Amino acid sequence: MVTPLDRSGSPAGSLMAALDRPRTDDRTRVAVIADPHLSTEESGTSKLFDRTEAHVAAAVADIAERDVDATLCVGDITKDGEPWNFDRFDEIAADLEAPFYSIPGNHDVPKEGYDHENLPMADFAERYTPDGQGFPFHAAVGGIDVIGVNTAGTEEWLYDSHAGTVPEEQLDELDALLADAETPLVLAHHNLPAMSEQVHEHRELAEPDMFVPPEMDDPEPFVQTLERHDVPLLLTGHLHMPSAATQGSIRELMMPTTCSFPQGYCLLDIGPEGTEVRFVPVADFDGMVVGHRERSSDSVTARGLTGMAAARLAQFPLVEE
Repeated sequence: MVTPLDRSGSPAGSLMAALDRPRTDDRTRVAVIADPHLSTEESGTSKLFDRTEAHVAAAVADIAERDVDATLCVGDITKDGEPWNFDRFDEIAADLEAPFYSIPGNHDVPKEGYDHENLPMADFAERYTPDGQGFPFHAAVGGIDVIGVNTAGTEEWLYDSHAGTVPEEQLDELDALLADAETPLVLAHHNLPAMSEQVHEHRELAEPDMFVPPEMDDPEPFVQTLERHDVPLLLTGHLHMPSAATQGSIRELMMPTTCSFPQGYCLLDIGPEGTEVRFVPVADFDGMVVGHRERSSDSVTARGLTGMAAARLAQFPLVEE
């Protein structure tokens, strides 16, 4: 029997980025999951709903062996904010010994047109923020200050849109948290304009009929707040692929999805030399082939995003500072 891919040797993952910052004297390791879109009742689509539980379970099992200081999620835990899908995610994540913190994605929060009751955002905050802080939240993890921002909305704002924003009151609190943070690592679901622009560029280059996923409204105040405090790294999700961009002085890394191609999560090792980011797959060779096939054949937009993801995987590491 011919083995199509030799998976022998170290499972350390592929180097996605090597960054000068953040740096910390205390070596810190965090795992970052993005866009699980876990669903217990759906199947198909480019998100491979029928495999989402298995992908989350594979990520959790691998993370549990990595001696992490915390596991973070940059949003879209569920298909569309269904309470039963959050419950199932929590059952799987219970195997994580280190703390788990998450921000919501646009598919976790209540949206107009849903035919089910969403998990209330107060309950989301109680489950997934330190001591139920709400947003923005702060968590001391090893030598870093993890700060989570809600760009996705609540029952009161962005109810009729999947776009993102950071409301003024959240910006004020973020400003205060960053003022006290020594080594901030900021989480946001939606991407900054420089990252979103990559989709526009790909559309012009290869897929003129693809749809551009919802972007951030009025991102400038958020960017200015991050720049004012010299934030070394922003982690985002939303577009389901690994990528890197710089907005002004802000370095953004987009985390890959666990649900569809390229199914995986990221490990960040932060120390005196800087930060190393590795991509760890959660599907085997056959699963990755299926993920690529299903996502690239689902729609023009999904095909475009799959092409972007494949191109970025081929260019690893995306950043070497």
